[in-house]
Amino acid sequence: MGMLKRPAPSEIPEQPGAYLFRDASGDVIYAGKAKSLRKRIASYFAKALPSRTMRMMSEAESLDWMIAKNEAEAILLEFNLIKEHRPRFNVLLKDDKSFPFLAVTMGEEWPRPAVMRGRLRKGVRYFGPYAHTHAIRETLDSLLRTFPLRTCSNSKLKSHAVLGKPCLYFHIERCAGPCVGAVTNSEYLGLVDDFCKFLDGDDRDVTRRLESEMAEASKRLEFEVAARKRDELASIRKVIERQQAISARSENFDAIAVADDEIDVSIQVFSVRRGRLVGRRGYLVEKAEDLSRADLIATLLEQVYGYAEPSSNPASEKEQARPIHVPRQILVEDEPAGIEACEAFLASLRGGSTEIKVPQRGEKREFMATVRQNAIDALARHKLRRSADHGSRSRALASLQDSLGLPEAPLRIECYDISNTGGDEIVASMVVLEDGLPKPRDYRRFKIREQSGQDDYAAMAEVIRRRFTAYIEEMQNSGDSEPAEGTGSTARSTPKPKKFAYRPSLVLIDGGPGQLNAATGVLDELGIEGIAVAGLAKRFEEVYLPGQAEPVRIERGSTALHILQRVRDEAHRFAISYHRKLRGKKMTRSALDGIAGVGDVRKKQLMRQFGSVKRLKEATLEEIKAVPGVPESVATAIHEALSSGSSEMNAADQGAKEVGEGSDEQ
Repeated sequence: MGMLKRPAPSEIPEQPGAYLFRDASGDVIYAGKAKSLRKRIASYFAKALPSRTMRMMSEAESLDWMIAKNEAEAILLEFNLIKEHRPRFNVLLKDDKSFPFLAVTMGEEWPRPAVMRGRLRKGVRYFGPYAHTHAIRETLDSLLRTFPLRTCSNSKLKSHAVLGKPCLYFHIERCAGPCVGAVTNSEYLGLVDDFCKFLDGDDRDVTRRLESEMAEASKRLEFEVAARKRDELASIRKVIERQQAISARSENFDAIAVADDEIDVSIQVFSVRRGRLVGRRGYLVEKAEDLSRADLIATLLEQVYGYAEPSSNPASEKEQARPIHVPRQILVEDEPAGIEACEAFLASLRGGSTEIKVPQRGEKREFMATVRQNAIDALARHKLRRSADHGSRSRALASLQDSLGLPEAPLRIECYDISNTGGDEIVASMVVLEDGLPKPRDYRRFKIREQSGQDDYAAMAEVIRRRFTAYIEEMQNSGDSEPAEGTGSTARSTPKPKKFAYRPSLVLIDGGPGQLNAATGVLDELGIEGIAVAGLAKRFEEVYLPGQAEPVRIERGSTALHILQRVRDEAHRFAISYHRKLRGKKMTRSALDGIAGVGDVRKKQLMRQFGSVKRLKEATLEEIKAVPGVPESVATAIHEALSSGSSEMNAADQGAKEVGEGSDEQ
């Protein structure tokens, strides 16, 4: 850690509050909140800390704290400190400015709708955001038939007022003509109010009015007027169709879903007003601090709604159109830490009660699944954009070359990771990045053979030895595919598949100096030179190089570190998936082997039907008989064997559950 000394417990108050960590230059590097300052601050001086927290503490030089009246006030205090100081170790939510809004300039004498991006402006009401600008223009074009509001600039409005002649939009009935006095200000503001109500989701009054006016015009035999009202009604219904119905009830809520990996967090906020989806916001942030799922949700709620303006009338229609508005109900996937304090904080912003809810069933749970899928897709697109950009990949590889002092850019990176649980089913993975992109065809996995027990150093040495021994053998046998002697020019021997013939530019080891030394020792033993080797330790995301006692610290957030983290995380995922597969086979085999009539195919059918041995054990005989392809005699044998209650079966149940109910981390 840095020079920061732990304060005496008696010095730290037990009340709620916020605290600040500062570096040697006095800059705030982290701001936090606590229900009890004494307990929370003490946790930072524990022996075992997450990697990002340890890095923050290594840079911290001083500590300050402020007392709050209650936990909700502590949240507000923390948010204001984050907004003021922008600490680099906090999760900092930045709105995606690429999303356009449909805005209405309410602060003007003659308000006008317009497409707007960027920072929010005073006196402007916002609707959306929309996914694309053309979606706003289509919506606006349809609505102007019913709500003929001006769309011209203020200067054009004044010039037509001076001329006393309206523009083309007035003649085609797309503008009420405020420039020439064709409409009074009160009538025009009534149109604006109806326009905003409709965008809020209140379409019933508008459609009923148009239907009534169309019917009255028909009765009066004013067919041109009736036809115009019919066209206006069609335009309105076209816009309504674009607003997806989410709830059968007329209710207002936001749904927030999160998708994250080791580096990034994708957040999607879907806004539902009067049962219809009226807007969506998307955020992508880098993880700067170690947070549990509950703490992450609490932090995101604070960041998403912290900029909302307090409302003196929460039931007013105007506040519902704000792009940053605290609704009466917020749906989340997981309950946030300190939910009561979060609700109190949000209620203070809204000016009325706010409920945070985790939907368990029904249409809202289904809607949350849709929002989550959008968050997953946004995260995937973010990764794809970053990896698909050839220029950015080239710059990242060049940056990595400079950071590690390599003679050339590492165009082929191989990363190795060991996975085991208490020395059981030890496996390893090798994943490959070529030109900054994953190359799954070259991925390899290893089952450790030469050592038992938990020894990551020996396991890493074995994997490197097997991989590069195969490399040497394949290079020596590279002439095997030449024409066979005496068979003619067209006859060739069958070439052997070359699994390890490619030479990596960089070998990355998931681990610190111990794993690194094990790998370099094997390469020296095999006489392989010219291949760069590095180890990436999770503790501080430090990079270790052979022969250097001090690690290389690559700047956090840099493209060089990101490419190392990416290939390391992929190696970890690939190793874990293989380890789970082997462990699952072993557990399922120990449970079902020896039962007459149960082979590999039937095991797969049973696992597909029940998901785990535990559920199969709980099934009735009739349920087992109902599995396609399982005869009655075999079903009886399975039911009797799994009902014996032996300790071996219990162990098998647990292992099979982990395989059947778990998921591979894609």
